[in-house]
Amino acid sequence: MTRRTTKIAYRPVGWLAGAGAGAVAGLLFKQTWKLVGHDDDAPNATDEDRGWGEILLAAAIQGAIFALVKAAVERAGATGVRRATGEWPA
Repeated sequence: MTRRTTKIAYRPVGWLAGAGAGAVAGLLFKQTWKLVGHDDDAPNATDEDRGWGEILLAAAIQGAIFALVKAAVERAGATGVRRATGEWPA
C-alpha cells in the first residue's frame, strides 16, 4: 500500500475515532468536574454566578482532558494502521 493510499484509508477511521474521542472526553470531563468542582454542572464562560477562577479552572481541565484523549486516540489509530498496512499514516 502506498503512503498516499494509507493516508486516504485512515481518514474515515480518524473521523470516527475523533467523534468517539470527543464523546469520551466529554464524559470524563463531567465526572472530573463533579470531583473537582463539587457540582454536577461545569460553569459556562457567561455564567454570571460563577467567578473567574472557577470558570478558568473548568476551561483548563476541559482542555487538558480533550487534548489528552485526542492524542491517545490518534496515536492508537496510527499505530493500528501501521500494524495493518506497514505504513505510518502521516
